[in-house]
Amino acid sequence: MAKKKFSKNWVNQHIQDPYVKLAQQKGYRARAAFKLLEIVETEKLLNPGDIVVDLGSAPGSWSQLARERMKRSDGSVNGQIIALDMLEMEPIAGVSFLLGDFREDSVMENLQAQLQGQKVDLVMSDMAPNLTGVASADSARIAHVCELAQDFAIRHLKPEGALIMKAFHGSGFSQTVKNLKTQFKRVVERKPKASRDKSSETFLVARGLK
Repeated sequence: MAKKKFSKNWVNQHIQDPYVKLAQQKGYRARAAFKLLEIVETEKLLNPGDIVVDLGSAPGSWSQLARERMKRSDGSVNGQIIALDMLEMEPIAGVSFLLGDFREDSVMENLQAQLQGQKVDLVMSDMAPNLTGVASADSARIAHVCELAQDFAIRHLKPEGALIMKAFHGSGFSQTVKNLKTQFKRVVERKPKASRDKSSETFLVARGLK
């Protein structure tokens, strides 16, 4: 009974959420677009001409925002946006989508073919693991996903490039920040207004490879 009540409360909160309403008005596929918008405006990232990779892109709101910020007057993209996910994603004009796990050689070969030897300006990761509710197991899973995003960024970013990565406060959070600081010159934490207060999610922005 309690679970049912919780679900109903969540649905009501979701429907009343101003960012959910705004996302519907703007045509974004998820409210997460506003989290990214605040971060890139604060950090002056995601600019026309950039090469951008969106990890864990589905349903596509981050790629939508990237396209919007990089769009020419004729609707084409000034730059390159490549989205990757293990889940299908509805097409977005001007965005290349690769279906699969970027740890697999075939997916990486496709990515390299798209990049044509170019390095990336911005890696964005809104990836999150499936959580079990067991704190120790979940912390390990979250840390692993952050590690994957960081490793990907280190391999593909330009020296002055940036990584925006979703993380969660918990037992492994400080270690994740520490790991980033060993590889990047500047690391900051961002908690956008569109991120729910109750959520432990925090976005890490890492810039400039060491």
